[in-house]
Amino acid sequence: MTDELELLKKDWQKKEFNVPKLSYEDIHKMIWKKSSSIVRWILIISILEFLLPQLLYLLPSMREGMEIYKNIGVANYLFGLSILTYGVAIYFIFQFYRRFKEISVLDNSKNLMRKIIRTRRTVKHYVIFSLSMIMVTIIIMIIGVYLNDNISQAFPELKDGLKNVSNEKLKVTVMLSIGIFGVILTVFMGGIYFLLYGLLLRKLKKNYSELKQLEI
Repeated sequence: MTDELELLKKDWQKKEFNVPKLSYEDIHKMIWKKSSSIVRWILIISILEFLLPQLLYLLPSMREGMEIYKNIGVANYLFGLSILTYGVAIYFIFQFYRRFKEISVLDNSKNLMRKIIRTRRTVKHYVIFSLSMIMVTIIIMIIGVYLNDNISQAFPELKDGLKNVSNEKLKVTVMLSIGIFGVILTVFMGGIYFLLYGLLLRKLKKNYSELKQLEI
């Protein structure tokens, strides 16, 4: 039995000997490269997120759907909100680009940790802003419906299906429908952000923890 234990110890020592030992600089460089790659993906995803909806507007069904905004009298408000949203989205994309350029420069652990924290904060602010704009859009639509004197003209297809329903009841039905849709859309987009940006942020947090361990 003793001989077997000795053989196992020798075998384990051989395995330990064969495992390459990484220096502080090697580990730091690996974390830096991983962090740079993660921030690059954050930048790419944010650009795609900005461009893809613009392509959807080319579809005839999307253009027809936007007529609803005119029907309830909120087209100008949503146009102004869209300009604000695009402007802020471009600002965040530029910030992601800056974070990528900053983190792409090999630096000491403390500076890299600070850049990781800054990047995580920027992404969180971007996600909060994006979800907030969805809710603001839904609120504007609900207010538009509430202030509309003849909702059946704005949504004639609903009136045809609910001939015996008064204008006020139809208005409440539309407002509730928009509100429920808004909540579902916000939760859905929140889930998408959680899967995409959340996964990348967790990886950055892991890199931050590893850098912190190096400093101890």
